[in-house]
Amino acid sequence: MQYSDKVMDHFTNPRNTGVIENASGVGTVGNPTCGDLMTIYIDVDENDVIQDIKFETFGCGAAIATSSMITEIALNKTIDEALKISRNDVADALDGLPPIKMHCSNLAADALTEAINNYKSSKSKSSS
Repeated sequence: MQYSDKVMDHFTNPRNTGVIENASGVGTVGNPTCGDLMTIYIDVDENDVIQDIKFETFGCGAAIATSSMITEIALNKTIDEALKISRNDVADALDGLPPIKMHCSNLAADALTEAINNYKSSKSKSSS
């Protein structure tokens, strides 16, 4: 299985790893088939801009690379812009993924969506 240089770089030097204490939103997704588990934490400012984003991923190299890449893509975007980031955007930013690993980019996009939905639901609860 051949990985691009960008995949290898994000796997060996992942960006934005860790936890955000008191995060604005948290999203956790997993794939029971391959065992990958991914959590994305976002810190959103008063203008709905993602001002910090971190991840924790237990999984293969492609899962770690896609987690790292989606944090780079989403940082400083509004939550509406971040919701538009697709699995293909993540794979394209990494110069492609082997077809058998495309589900990893799905996980990254899904975890970001979960974190944003968590943020939106907690924001609507606090305003009611």
